Amino acid sequence: MQGTILLSSGSDIDIMVHGLFSYELFGHTFWITTTHVSLLIVILVLTGFSIAANRAMRHAAEVPGGFQNLVELIVEMLDKMVHGVMGKSGDKFVNYIGTIFIFILFSNLSGLFGLRPPTADYGVTLPLALLSFILIHFNQFKYQTPKEIWTDMCSPLPPWLPIWFPINLISEIAVPISLSLRLFANVLSGTIIMALIYSLLAKVAYFWPGALHAYFDIFSGCIQTYVFCMLTMTYISNAIGQEE
Repeated sequence: MQGTILLSSGSDIDIMVHGLFSYELFGHTFWITTTHVSLLIVILVLTGFSIAANRAMRHAAEVPGGFQNLVELIVEMLDKMVHGVMGKSGDKFVNYIGTIFIFILFSNLSGLFGLRPPTADYGVTLPLALLSFILIHFNQFKYQTPKEIWTDMCSPLPPWLPIWFPINLISEIAVPISLSLRLFANVLSGTIIMALIYSLLAKVAYFWPGALHAYFDIFSGCIQTYVFCMLTMTYISNAIGQEE
């Protein structure tokens, strides 16, 4: 199992999604894959971190130090990011944006620890994008009237001339596809490049690949996390419109 879950640094490196074992349910065969295992590891790590953070904040000291300082720093940075984009509306969405930010970031960075990043699987990035898509249009129907939605879908022409409606409809449907593909493609491409380096240049790949890990796993992973959340916040803000 280790050879298929972990991205080893030898010639046997493997970036494909593999089925580890299957089970039958209601006459259908379901597989537990390497992506499921990587997801489980990420979720367990985040769950342990959240439990520790909750206990630390329950017994918070007036002068924070160590772990409490780290937790407060993370919360303040996420809160500042959300409110900087969404303004007063950010209060309603800071928990969601903060959750997907931390989950995507940890998933992207998991490649540093030998795991195949869960976000290198389209089956992970698409549900994340669909959740954001549902949230976007839920708030659109909540804060805008049908007339305002129709006018926006017919823009830039008047609402009585809906020539642009099909084009705007396609652009709305493309939102979850673009969100999911952007994250998936960037993480997968970095995984493939590092796999090729370790498999083809295994004899000389000792220290210098660390610089590439810094780019593909850390820099690119952080950038793609920020882009996903930034676009989600922008779409939600546009859907809400001018909230009173």
